[in-house]
Amino acid sequence: MLPEKILFMKNILTYTLNKVKAGNLLTYSLVVPLVLLFATGVQAQADSTSPAATEMVAAATSELIAPSLELIPVQKADRTIDCKVKMQAKVKGVFYKLPLLKVNIVHVTPAGEMNLGHAITDRNGRAVINVKGDPLVADAEGKVLLKAIYAGNKQMEPADAEVAVKRALLTVNPVVVDSVYTIQARLVDISTGLETPIPEAALGLFVKRSFFPLKIGEGTTDAAGEASIEVPAHLPGDAKHNITLIARLDENELYGNLEAAVEQPWGTTVSDANIIAPRALWSTRPPLWMVITFSILVTIVWGHYIVIIYELIRLRKEEPHNTPEIS
Repeated sequence: MLPEKILFMKNILTYTLNKVKAGNLLTYSLVVPLVLLFATGVQAQADSTSPAATEMVAAATSELIAPSLELIPVQKADRTIDCKVKMQAKVKGVFYKLPLLKVNIVHVTPAGEMNLGHAITDRNGRAVINVKGDPLVADAEGKVLLKAIYAGNKQMEPADAEVAVKRALLTVNPVVVDSVYTIQARLVDISTGLETPIPEAALGLFVKRSFFPLKIGEGTTDAAGEASIEVPAHLPGDAKHNITLIARLDENELYGNLEAAVEQPWGTTVSDANIIAPRALWSTRPPLWMVITFSILVTIVWGHYIVIIYELIRLRKEEPHNTPEIS
């Protein structure tokens, strides 16, 4: 199909050049823009390659795809664990996210493996499985071994990932000291069944936003496993001044990731009323002078094309027709 379009474009160019040689500049002014637009479309069609099509071609090859499976456990304040998994595959040097795949989470113990649940990856190749932490059995080092398993299919090889973490608990307590909003966090080790403070641990404080949490403070636990982090004032909240504060311990060598959240009316209210934005360059309603200028320019440009088409039709009608002579 593509060579036929190129041949068609070549014929149009030949016709245009012949008209230029004959002195017909009107045809040249009309046909050349159309040829350029057509050439741009042909080039775009020749160069476009969708990721979905590339992934389907790679899946159709004789070799199985080797997916990459990542497991990140996050210990919550309610003693549960969010097992976050991510699946992707590298095909011909390009990473592709793998949606709609079933991933199982198992707990590995000396007695065997215990299935904790499963989930289906979303369009970004991610899934979250929440499991209860109390039934988990620790090994001799006090660590809990979790394993994510993908069984594979006709196009992909099986994959798995293991993570071992010690059980810990992070709790937060919101307080107001001298009109200053403060989050008091406490981090303890619960791998032995007792609460043992964890000192010298770096904690971060985040506020929940529309896309990703925003970091607003940090602190280090003392000998009692406690840390106080001040919350900045005038953070945007909802219509009821509520903001969601999240304390986190990220990528610790022994305890992995821990998280605790609390909602407090410490923010400034943000109106959710549907107010018409003013006419400005930054809003969706541009200024009137810009709308008028744009309309005039578009009218002028398209007006030239209308005049050209009208003149072509008029010249066509005025072209003399040679009648055959009767002998």
